[in-house]
Amino acid sequence: MTTTITAFERSPDGGQGLARDMRVRWALEEVGQPYDVRLVSFGGMKQPAHLALHPFGQIPTFEAGDLVLFESGAIVLHLAERHEGLLPKDANARARAIAWMFAALNTVEPPIVEREQAPYVEGDKPWHKERQPLLESRIRERLGQLSNRLGDADWLDGAFSAGDLMMVMVLRRTDGMGVLEDFPNLAAYVARGEARPAYRRAFAAQRAVFTASAATSGHA
Repeated sequence: MTTTITAFERSPDGGQGLARDMRVRWALEEVGQPYDVRLVSFGGMKQPAHLALHPFGQIPTFEAGDLVLFESGAIVLHLAERHEGLLPKDANARARAIAWMFAALNTVEPPIVEREQAPYVEGDKPWHKERQPLLESRIRERLGQLSNRLGDADWLDGAFSAGDLMMVMVLRRTDGMGVLEDFPNLAAYVARGEARPAYRRAFAAQRAVFTASAATSGHA
């Protein structure tokens, strides 16, 4: 049964591995499952064929046999539940790992994405600059709480899990904001995630798409 995921034909992240298909690629690499990638243009994401897979016209999507999924968190959880390597065998530890997945997406990521999007959606507003410190303080509050919980541990709850995969990917979205550097244990935590062979393979695969698209458009 062939697994196919969708990804940006021309990713807006500039080849930095921030697009959400990276989360799914990394999970597939961690559990050792082969996959195909179907690249979709921004226009194609709004066409009926893609909307049938993802009702909100985004990426990634996941197709395996007669199963179609959207939302990176749901896809990663599906993979983690069906293949060894991303969830502990102990029931309680397994539940905690899933809780960390939800925490990454529902608690830590929203203020980061809001800060990330602010220049694009409100940059022309007179109050934009005054609001920036508030947005940054929300991120710092969450990072401080996460930093305190992580302490000097390598991972959030024992061995590396899907919870760490999602949290590392969320924290990577702070790149360029100048906030993660103030939490050395979190910066080291992200570096450990990026050093995993499965992460490096996933990053290289996604980066290759950007390199190819840049070469085609003459901006390599």
